[in-house]
Amino acid sequence: MLMSTFFFAIMNVFIKKASHFPAMEIVFFRCFISLLLCYVVIFREKIPWKGSNRKRLAARGVFGTIALYTFFITLQQMPLGTAVTIQYLSPIFTTIIAIFLLKEHIRPVQWIFFLISFSGVILIKGFDKGIPLWVLGVGILSAIASGFAYNMVRSLKEKEHPVVVVLHFQIIGTLAGFAFSVFNWQMPKGVDWFYLLMIGLMTQLGQMNLTRALQMEKIANATILNYIGVIYALIFGFFVFGEHYTLLSLSGIVLVLGGVMLNYFYAHNKATPVIEELTNVEES
Repeated sequence: MLMSTFFFAIMNVFIKKASHFPAMEIVFFRCFISLLLCYVVIFREKIPWKGSNRKRLAARGVFGTIALYTFFITLQQMPLGTAVTIQYLSPIFTTIIAIFLLKEHIRPVQWIFFLISFSGVILIKGFDKGIPLWVLGVGILSAIASGFAYNMVRSLKEKEHPVVVVLHFQIIGTLAGFAFSVFNWQMPKGVDWFYLLMIGLMTQLGQMNLTRALQMEKIANATILNYIGVIYALIFGFFVFGEHYTLLSLSGIVLVLGGVMLNYFYAHNKATPVIEELTNVEES
């Protein structure tokens, strides 16, 4: 999960660099490049690509594409740190949705840990009054859609190969991206091709690690680590985009990390050991 978050953070930097492109066109390039990489792995390892849980695979692709498109809009309309901060509401929605869809149980004290991390996210960037209400709404929609997508991935645990799950997401994203951008297509030039290539490559690396993490661990334990991405956003925002951070931002980092580690150690001390589960996934 930590590797996944890092690769997605790099991806966000290149998306921000390519913000002069329509959001759906970036969705197309992101998913198309990752789609090609998925097929390389599938043909090399001779993995049946169609899958056996078509509806859930399709649902994962649809929710993932919605989350992707809406997140790209926030990246284009907000500073990097602010956009990522809003997106990191997704673990909260993921956990809530998992209660109803996957019947997973969350201990009351874990909600406190979530709130600690969430308060850290708020403290890092605060509420920017310059953000239009509709952009904020789009950001929240992205977080909700991500929550549904993560639950679909979790529900496919041990039912589909991780590459197959990622592949169907990329198929739907590629088709939707092309369909909605074909009439206002903007041809990439020069360094744009490098940006788009890196977006696709970082996507593939991030998606593979994300899918594996969600299939190996409980959703609440895995997705809470998403908050680490805020720290990456702060670092890249400072060095790449010249964003500056206050003492409150540094305090927020401490709260985010504190909540993450408290939840991690509590869950692994109280819950059934996951070594057996991890071994089964590795063997399958």
